[in-house]
Amino acid sequence: MINKILYIFLILILNIITSSSIYAAEVFNFDVTEVEIIEEGNKFLGKNGGTATSNDGTVIKANNFEYDKLRNILIAIGDVEIDDKKENIIITSQKVTYFKNKEFIFSEGQSQAISEGIIINADNFEYNKITNVIDANGDVKIDNKSENYLIYTNNATYLKNEELFLTKGQSQAINEGIIIDADNFEYNKITNIINANGDVKIKDSINDYLILANDATYYKNLEKIITNGDTEAFIQSRYIINSKDVTYLHNDKILSSQHKSKIKDQDSQVYFAEKFNYLINEEIIKGEKFLIITNYNLPKSDKFFLEDGIINLKNKKFIAKDTKIKIHKNIFANTENDPRIEGVSSKGDENITIINKGVFTSCKKNDTCPPWSIQSDIIKHDKIKKTLNYKNAVLKIYDFPVLYLPKFFHPDPSVKRQSGLLQPEINDSNVLGGSLTLPYFKVISENKDLTLTPIWFDTDTLMSSLEYRQENKNSNFLSDFAFVNNYQSYTTKKTNSLSHLFLKYNLDLSLENFNSSDLNISIQKVSNDTYLNVFDQYITKSKLRPGNFNQLTNNAVLNLDHQNYNFETGVLSYENLRIKKQSDRYQYVLPYYNFNKNISQNYFDGNLSFGSSGNNVLNNTNKLETNIINNITYNSLDFISNLGFKNNFGINLKNLNSIGKKSTKYKSITQSELISLYNMDVSMPLIKESEISKNLLTPKLSFRFNPSDMKNYSTTGRTIDANNVWTINRLGLSDTYESGRSLTLGLNYSKERKDKLNQINNYFEMKLATILRDKEEKFIPNNSTLNRINSNLFGSVTNKFSDNIEIGYNFSLDNDLNTLEYNNIDTTISLNNIVTKFNFIEENGERGDSNIVGGSIAYNLDDKNFFSFKTRRNRKLNLTEFYDLVYQYKNDCLTAGIKYKKTYYSDGDLRPTQNLLFTVTLFPLTTYEYDANDLLEN
Repeated sequence: MINKILYIFLILILNIITSSSIYAAEVFNFDVTEVEIIEEGNKFLGKNGGTATSNDGTVIKANNFEYDKLRNILIAIGDVEIDDKKENIIITSQKVTYFKNKEFIFSEGQSQAISEGIIINADNFEYNKITNVIDANGDVKIDNKSENYLIYTNNATYLKNEELFLTKGQSQAINEGIIIDADNFEYNKITNIINANGDVKIKDSINDYLILANDATYYKNLEKIITNGDTEAFIQSRYIINSKDVTYLHNDKILSSQHKSKIKDQDSQVYFAEKFNYLINEEIIKGEKFLIITNYNLPKSDKFFLEDGIINLKNKKFIAKDTKIKIHKNIFANTENDPRIEGVSSKGDENITIINKGVFTSCKKNDTCPPWSIQSDIIKHDKIKKTLNYKNAVLKIYDFPVLYLPKFFHPDPSVKRQSGLLQPEINDSNVLGGSLTLPYFKVISENKDLTLTPIWFDTDTLMSSLEYRQENKNSNFLSDFAFVNNYQSYTTKKTNSLSHLFLKYNLDLSLENFNSSDLNISIQKVSNDTYLNVFDQYITKSKLRPGNFNQLTNNAVLNLDHQNYNFETGVLSYENLRIKKQSDRYQYVLPYYNFNKNISQNYFDGNLSFGSSGNNVLNNTNKLETNIINNITYNSLDFISNLGFKNNFGINLKNLNSIGKKSTKYKSITQSELISLYNMDVSMPLIKESEISKNLLTPKLSFRFNPSDMKNYSTTGRTIDANNVWTINRLGLSDTYESGRSLTLGLNYSKERKDKLNQINNYFEMKLATILRDKEEKFIPNNSTLNRINSNLFGSVTNKFSDNIEIGYNFSLDNDLNTLEYNNIDTTISLNNIVTKFNFIEENGERGDSNIVGGSIAYNLDDKNFFSFKTRRNRKLNLTEFYDLVYQYKNDCLTAGIKYKKTYYSDGDLRPTQNLLFTVTLFPLTTYEYDANDLLEN
């Protein structure tokens, strides 16, 4: 019985094994340690390691198998290895699902595929055995051992039959120092070509370059990279290249493009080229139709146009054909200029630029020839010496040659301070004759320089001037010395020498507790009284030039500015060149001082201040006057009453301490006086305003009382008008106050338009004032008429009818209201391009005795042509003082004109002149002036 049961069990086992082997022979052949069959024989489980061999020869190794017979799906788990011997592919993973019917294999977790030297790592694989395509997903790495390639991406597809790799999303390829980043790759293993597109970045960390494009192809066998479309390259952290369809030869280190390109260096210099080749190691660029811009997108940028050129960016050497240089417009402080240099060819380096067959001009560019130009066989720019040197140069005016110079040079436009010749001048005068001025500027050091200016006259006279400048940290020194040799006086007919010396020295003392502390010294000295007037146009134009050619001033002044007060002291001397007697022409102030302090700005509803001054004056050989003056002034704040009156008052106290010698003002013994002046000012502003205008009427009065006497200034000249009549010190006297009691009455009226914007600046203004006294004051200056019981009526009228017409009238009317002692009429009329001015001055009675009429007319024919005429006539002397007639043609770089000058003034060597002058200015080269009579005669 037992044997029978055992026999039946063996038969059953053999049937199961036989049925499994039969199925496996159809699809898979399993060789596993343990086998379990479930679900009525439809699911096969293999455990504890083994292999499954597909009917196509694919071998799968794993720790466990699960095979679904009905769906024909095999799942392998744990240390899975798939060996597709037919396609020579090995795949490893932690889990693999094999859809046998579709011949699809899916891997999950730490998957790797190896095929003919290429290793692919990813999180998951999808392997289509029919199409022989592997899709890798998640942290994909493709390692081409034979070509030393690494590709990283998130998704990749391996088309085994075509040996083609396709990636998607954040892809990176690494090959021998070259790193390529892009959105997508297409890598052909057979041709060894990789195409990258979408935000492509190609980086060579060894050679330090970075290329950015949207599409690029890397030909690995040729070591060549070609980009498609817009491309940007960063080379050696020094150059930025923007171009299109760029080719990079990795072995030769050459970058090139056949399209318009832009190259920018670290110095903000930009090179544009129609096409270029750039040798990276040598830093040499070869190209066509270069446009080079310095200070790109910055002020003061220059442009260089080169037809064909080779440029070494490292040492700045270059050679080029057909060169054009456009210098920035305002290099000569004139935005209308278009300074430029053109030449047949050029070469140079960072120190020297040479232009062959060159032409230079600063004139505005247009379709015609420039107003002036310099043509030269060679133009050499020395950047170290900062000079422009010319060889065989011809100066042309409107393309007509006027001057030939074998050799000459001048500082380049960048020079602010450099030794060399400055702008020469050629002039002609019927007094001094023709002259040539050739100044030379010498830089001694960073803070010192001098200018030597020789002037040759065709009368054998030679004038030489030397100007010296020195700037220190806390001081500056400026001097000008000139010497004239072989000058023949018009009056004495004698030949003699003339000279002048001007000097200024300013020192910042930097004293503590002072806002500023300065010591200023000035010296003016000439050897002849009429020297400055005769040589007017040759006297320095710097701040050393005297403001008044008839009076020289020498001084040493100390200024101290404190937060609470101001103090000034010094010594002065004046020399009046119009006084013939040598002993009487000098006035010395040795010394003087001024002190001012605001004691309180809110003292009893007003302001209280203190001032003190003193001087010791010697003039007229032996006339000596010394005084010390102390002033205390109180001015109340304005008080406005309920009726609208504006009121204020002032108290002015003066302490005069004086002594004199041969003085009409001061006694010969020391005197001390206390003088006071009290004033009360009242006004009532009345406003009438409408939609179209604003009217302001202000009646004013000022009562003043001085209980003491004043110094005798009856013969001193003082001018009173409707504006200064209201000031406290309207007589301009420092040692006394206006004596007596006076009442100043006046009226101010103004009207302004406000309805029309174009008339908002149009207005009418009138001022009237007069002074009343209880008695006549004999020490007040007579010509002011304030000494009378009833002074003159002072008035002014200003009427700006429109932007085209303006009239100003000032007058002083005698108190009899019949005699005008002063008339001054100023009129300006502007119509289109014509501006006409008229001036009339008449003085009678106490004011003087003069009658002068003057006028001018200026006519701008257009923006280039200008005409003007000026004249003035003294009607009392029945003498025309001068005529000045000018016609001028002017553009941005050339000014030409005719000047007719006629003067009638005569004084010593100064004599009436009549000149007809022709002038030409070539900006910025020189000014040429010549007598037009001689020009026509020649």
